[in-house]
Order: sequence, then C-alpha cells, then structure tokens
Amino acid sequence: MKILITGAAGFIGYHLTQALLHIGYKVVGLDSVNDYYDPNLKYDRLFELGIPKMQAKKWNFEVVNSSGNFKFIRTQLEDMENLQLIFKKEKFDVVCNLAAQAGVRYSIENPKAYIDSNLVGYFNILECCRQFKIKHFIYASSSSVYGIDNEVPFNVSANTDKPVSLYAATKKCNEVMAHSYSHLYKLKTTGLRFFTVYGPWGRPDMAIFLFTKAILKNEEIKIFNQGKLERDFTFIDDVIESMVRIVQSGNISNHLYKIYNIGNNQTVKLMNMVNAIEKSLNLKAIIKMMPMQPGDVFSTLSDSESLSRDYGFKPKTELKLGIEKFVKWYKSYYQ
Repeated sequence: MKILITGAAGFIGYHLTQALLHIGYKVVGLDSVNDYYDPNLKYDRLFELGIPKMQAKKWNFEVVNSSGNFKFIRTQLEDMENLQLIFKKEKFDVVCNLAAQAGVRYSIENPKAYIDSNLVGYFNILECCRQFKIKHFIYASSSSVYGIDNEVPFNVSANTDKPVSLYAATKKCNEVMAHSYSHLYKLKTTGLRFFTVYGPWGRPDMAIFLFTKAILKNEEIKIFNQGKLERDFTFIDDVIESMVRIVQSGNISNHLYKIYNIGNNQTVKLMNMVNAIEKSLNLKAIIKMMPMQPGDVFSTLSDSESLSRDYGFKPKTELKLGIEKFVKWYKSYYQ
C-alpha cells in the first residue's frame, strides 16, 4: 500500500510515519510546518525521517529520503489545486488525515486558523478521497467533542452536539462531513477521538511538556480549576499501535462510517500527573493555582471497548512509565 499522512511533521503524524515505514509501507507526508509552536521541532522530526531541514523548508517541493520509501511535500491543505495534483500522481490506497490546527485555548484567540485548516483543508482532503476513490480515509477527531454534559466514561454513542470550544466544534464538523461522504459516495471513513496524547517528540503546548520545561527551569506552573481536573492520558506508542492496526486491517466493521475512542481507559487527577513529573525529575514544582479556563472540560475518560473488540488492542501504558520516557527524551533533546 501507498499511504498519505497529512500533518506528517506533527507529533502523531511523525510517529505514525516512522511506524509505517518500519513495517515496509511507502508513505507520502504533507505538512505546512506552521509556527503554532516552534517549527524547528517539526523540522527535527522530519530529519529523523530522513528529510534535510533546508529541503523541507521549500514549498510544494518533493523531497525523498535516502531509503526512497518516504516523500515529504511542504504544502497547505487549503491549496486544492496542488492537492489534486498530488493525489493524481501518487495514487494512494489509504489516507490518514492528522493535519489540523490544534489547541483548545488557541481557538479562542485565533478562530480563523481553525476554519482554514480544520474545515477548508479537511474538506479538500475529503473531496480528493472521493474523486480519486481512496479505499479508506482515517482522520483525527478529539475527545473534546464530548463537551461537559456527558458522563464518564465517554462512549462513542454519546451525544456530541454541545462542544464548548471552536476547536471541538471543528472536530465535530469533521465527523459529520465524513458521515455524509460515507453515506453519499460509499467512502469508508474511520474517525479517531484521541484522549490527551503525550510522549517523546510531543507538542510544546501540552501540559506535560509545559510542566516539565517549567520545573527544570525552576519556573512556576499554572494549575487550572485549582487542580480539580482529571484527564485520560494516552501514551503515543498506544495511539500508534491502534492506528497501525486500523491501517493494516482496514475498515473491518460492517459500517462505511465508524468512530473509535483512542484512550487509556484511566482517569488521572491533574495533581497526580504533576507529582509523577516531579518524581521523574527529582524536583519540586512551583505551583500557581488558577481558575477554570474557557473551553476546558472537568474530566475525560475513554470507553475503548469497540476498539478492543474490532482490532484486538486497547491502550494500557501507565502514566508513570509514559512520563519517564517523555522526560528521558526531553532531557536528551534539549540537552
């Protein structure tokens, strides 16, 4: 199979690309490498995949690694004309759409970025999948779609009509758009609701990354809602194992349209997460308690039984082990 991964320079996209290349697939990666967070981290991820930094910076320029199994193109999904040329030339079997403008809080400050990337760009990918008869379209959704009204654990059958951030609203739109394409054009679509993914090469705007950085610099960390928050933290290796199985097995359900939770099935109190980082660093955090942030939810917990039933795998990495692996990478990367 030849597989397209959008957002290939991103956290999950990088790890998925690496895993699929290791198995032996040919992969084409697209990414705009925007400056939402330090682009150098994205270029370093690409370098790990065999793409030189200077070549990766060129727009709409094809760069192939030395093994010849990974091609990278820096482009925007909003560029429909270029996207169609890529689809026509490459003849993909499977598309994994991980490109998106991420971040709940940033969606309050810069909502247009979410419309451009998460709606316009997403539509362009979806439409190309229809035009070029892609066998399976896999896309990133988010646990944010559950909002604040649902009881935990979150089940994929729960009502998700009340998002509390624009980011969550765009992810809900992605799911609805995929459903319409599955219904109208018989396109097989699989949506993945990720639950707080963390690990080596992670995003600098995520709490575990921010807290590790601040504690090492002896700077204060901000704890929202006075620490009374809970999250289902999901280690990156578990996310990638789930996705690889879905890529390899295809859509094995009897439905053209399917959604799965990708979560660790455990809820962790925010302060317990902080304590785990402190123990791994052997340092104490300077804590500043803050009120609840707009767009945040109080608790997340995944019901991943359908993933386990269909693909024989359920995320299970304990937070302590995951944080130890992240801290080891962080110290190595930032010396």
